Amino acid sequence: MIRCVGGVTHDTYGRLLMVRRANAPGQGLWSIPGGRVEPGEPDADAVARELREETGLIVSPGRLVGTVIRPAPSGSYEIFDYECQVAGGALRAGDDAAEVAWVDLATFTTLERTNLLTAGLAPTLRDWSMLPRA
Repeated sequence: MIRCVGGVTHDTYGRLLMVRRANAPGQGLWSIPGGRVEPGEPDADAVARELREETGLIVSPGRLVGTVIRPAPSGSYEIFDYECQVAGGALRAGDDAAEVAWVDLATFTTLERTNLLTAGLAPTLRDWSMLPRA
């Protein structure tokens, strides 16, 4: 298992922070920002680092929202997704992101309908009650 983290972040309007992946896995698809945990790195530090690298935002990670397992080229990714609050920074697409955006529910639904979300994202966020609220 490859330990990964993700940041489920809503803005004050209820929109969900999403990135369009620039690299595999999921290249060209939209997802929540996140990535691999470095050896010995606490999850909270990994979430904050990954979101800063991918979105330019400084976040405060909060509670664990849920965990998913996704296939990896050699094994599986075990992804721990945390609810985050924005503490600063400026929104911009970073190293692994082709685009970054605050996504409302109508846009999210369109991305889902047109198969532009990473596999399993929509039902997982629905199950966790973490869809965009705007």
